[in-house]
Amino acid sequence: MTATIEIENAGKIAGDEVVQLYTRAISPSVKRPLKELRASRAVALKPGEKKTISFIVPGSKLAFWDEKTHAFVTEKGAYEIFVGASSADILAKSRITVK
Repeated sequence: MTATIEIENAGKIAGDEVVQLYTRAISPSVKRPLKELRASRAVALKPGEKKTISFIVPGSKLAFWDEKTHAFVTEKGAYEIFVGASSADILAKSRITVK
């Protein structure tokens, strides 16, 4: 899966933004965080500049450490993908299903 978002520097001076990608398992078999940071990218933007940022989200990005098997596991089921400037500043979200 690929998550894509367009960002823009609406200001009058150049600046940097850190775009962050979070995931959340909808009905996990074990307790998991509400949002898990899975990727980030720093982006320099000139005044008024727009850029499209893409993250490739392989199944391994959805994995968690399973205490029972002592291995990383990606569970089947629904996940939400969030992209934003922080966990509190989400700009886009989507839902996927792992089969």
